[in-house]
Amino acid sequence: MPRILIVEDEDIIRSAVRKLLQHAGYEVSDAGSVEEAEQNFEPEHFDLIISDLRLPGAAGTELINRAPNTPVLIMTSYASLRSAVDSMKMGAVEYIAKPFDHDEMLAAVENILARQPSTPGKSDNQGSSSSAPEDGDPANVMFGQCDAMERVFTLIRKVAPTETTVLIRGESGTGKELAARALHLLSPRASKPLISVNCAAIPESLIESELFGHEKGAFTGAVSARTGLIEAADGGSLFLDEIGELPAEAQARLLRVLQESEIRKVGSTQSRKVNVRMIAATHRNLKAMTRTGEFREDLYYRLNVMQIRIPPLRERQGDTLGLARRFLTRQGEKMGKPNLNFSPEAMRVLERHRWPGNVRELENAIERATILCDGDVITPALLDLDSEVGDEHIPETLVEGNNEQSRASDVDSSNDLSLEDYFQHFVLENQDRMSETELAQKLGISRKSLWERRQRLGIPRKKSSGN
Repeated sequence: MPRILIVEDEDIIRSAVRKLLQHAGYEVSDAGSVEEAEQNFEPEHFDLIISDLRLPGAAGTELINRAPNTPVLIMTSYASLRSAVDSMKMGAVEYIAKPFDHDEMLAAVENILARQPSTPGKSDNQGSSSSAPEDGDPANVMFGQCDAMERVFTLIRKVAPTETTVLIRGESGTGKELAARALHLLSPRASKPLISVNCAAIPESLIESELFGHEKGAFTGAVSARTGLIEAADGGSLFLDEIGELPAEAQARLLRVLQESEIRKVGSTQSRKVNVRMIAATHRNLKAMTRTGEFREDLYYRLNVMQIRIPPLRERQGDTLGLARRFLTRQGEKMGKPNLNFSPEAMRVLERHRWPGNVRELENAIERATILCDGDVITPALLDLDSEVGDEHIPETLVEGNNEQSRASDVDSSNDLSLEDYFQHFVLENQDRMSETELAQKLGISRKSLWERRQRLGIPRKKSSGN
């Protein structure tokens, strides 16, 4: 049984990760700091160390030096992403950004353990790490038993061993990042890092610096040189989620990476060769965006060498209950309610619901029901799904639904109509003098919510003024 050491100063996170890994069959120990880990354990005798980047006393990266033969997985908040990239340069095998979901953490752990050679003095049972391709199989990373998902798994198995650029399409919450992870784990690059970037989550003014890095003094605040995420992925894979949100200048730079396999840092005159396998994902229609000038046509064709479409949950006949049971088992164990089951009525409600938020919405519904359940049976009332169809009292700015859901509620809800009118009026009035980030801040929503609502309401994004 592989032995894992968790070093995290926040009790809630440390406890949650410990229980997750114990339920997955690992032998787990934990500590609140590097010093405590060294006092109570011998870190070099573990198969894997999972450490927070920022700890009281010595930083988590110190464990890379103090246990040089043990792989270290760094946990970090998105705000500390640059430091996470630096930690990989120091020798961390991978990083995972908080907040992470359970599947993401388990997949990362399985990937790291699978590629470690058997070492005397560590765990005696290394059988689980002797079959890396099996561990990376998409059916082990993602759940799916319907024909549509079987076709996705077959395509991933065929494409993964190649160097082909892949474009993953699918609605929000369908599991595009898990598909990217499966592609990476089945590829010859599995022993190298998979760097994941949500292009919609990075401010427009920083996206080029984050992706390509910058030199000292390249812009105000650039007090030192920084390595970009593309360079950090050298030898491995780069997953660009929501690539349709890349600004025009970043699109041009990315095209050069795909064409010439080289990058140039912001503020630098020198280019550098990189060896990166590109995986992109979007829930938008990039082909349509090329017609409006929002997305470069040449970049689209460079990315769209091989396309994988992840079906929405409503098209995955038979998978809903299987996923729901997996989530219920996980949440029940996590919250000390291991005997939970669905009532027959709840199962019918789960199968009938359209799931505009897809797998993510299903997981949230199960977590909510598990928290509220006082007995052992999950009922339709605890799932609280029927009310989502026609809620008038929830502000639309807080909801990320799909087109059909919005149109259905707009028919009968004057409150929703007034919110839609306000949103459209505000964006059209202010987008010429505000950036997307400023618009989102004024509206009290995320940039991702802003452009999803633009798409839903048909509000074009302002053209770039010459970047």
